[in-house]
Amino acid sequence: MEPRLLLLLLSGVLAVTATSAGPHTLRHFITTLSGPGVGKSQHTVVGYVDDTEVLRFDGNVPNPRVVPRVPWTEQPWVEQEDPDFWEEHTRVYKLHQEAIQANVNDLRAHYNQSEDGSHTFQETCGCVVGSDGRFLRGFILRAYDGTETFALNVDRRTSTDQEKTAQITVQRDLLHRDNVECWRNYLENWCVQWIRRLLEKGKDRLLRADPPRTQVTRHRISDREVTLRCWALGFYPSDITLTWQRDGEDLTQDMELVETRPAGDGTFQTWAAVAVPPGQEQSYTCRVGHAGLPEPLTLRWDPSPRTTVPIVGIAAAALGLLVAAVAVAVTWRRKRSGGQGWGRGPCPPGGQAQVAVCSAS
Repeated sequence: MEPRLLLLLLSGVLAVTATSAGPHTLRHFITTLSGPGVGKSQHTVVGYVDDTEVLRFDGNVPNPRVVPRVPWTEQPWVEQEDPDFWEEHTRVYKLHQEAIQANVNDLRAHYNQSEDGSHTFQETCGCVVGSDGRFLRGFILRAYDGTETFALNVDRRTSTDQEKTAQITVQRDLLHRDNVECWRNYLENWCVQWIRRLLEKGKDRLLRADPPRTQVTRHRISDREVTLRCWALGFYPSDITLTWQRDGEDLTQDMELVETRPAGDGTFQTWAAVAVPPGQEQSYTCRVGHAGLPEPLTLRWDPSPRTTVPIVGIAAAALGLLVAAVAVAVTWRRKRSGGQGWGRGPCPPGGQAQVAVCSAS
């Protein structure tokens, strides 16, 4: 698996914003790893609403099923109101797993590859809704062994009330077998219905806004330079702004800003640093903006002794996010039994079968 593509598929997890006003995103990451020999398939689906993992499907365990990842209430809300919800989705996810294997077989044939090699199939898809719950845009991206095979965007943000038509853009369709209208129906209808339902039932968790814990620290570099670092820890959602200023003037071009990263406990962390001459630290301020703050904070370095800011395993947390989206590779071999997967036939049937997670049409 190429790291470049893996980061492409994962980048949306940290890029999505989430406030009570919206927008909100439902996104799925699907990974299938195949190889020679007889063994279990490695197929994993991870679902997110904004920055929170809400479901997971592991096709490699005995009796695989969709598992909710958020404690909505004392009991999972679907068990209270719709006992068949997860079971029906488990059935669809199993069908999707078979469809992906059919796609892998087709792609192997397209590239004239034998069944002895190891291959990776990745898929990410989802929809974005506004504060009123209406569809804004949808997206699908598939890749095989690090090469993009299908990419589709459906965007309604530029449409007017008089002309409610979405712009559909197909950036890539390697095999020319995908049913665009089927994908559009999936993104604009089922995906939107599900995210609305998840946001309503899980609003205490999914619509929360945890403000950051902040602090400015000073680090001596040399006799002529020190670094001021502005920390933001324990915040949710991940969207945040850190800006260093000198006497009120933004220093965006002169500061170092690390990518916002998960802290491992459902919150996020980041920092921004700027190099300053010793003795001029009080001329620099850090401005912090976040949905959990009633108004932006303005911070300066406090020269009084303070406890060191605890940073909770940035690298380990980032690795954990990768593990959540990518299965561990093993070898296996699966011959087709003659069934036509969704990747080889028409659009999936209606009803619950239509809600297959980004099923190939």
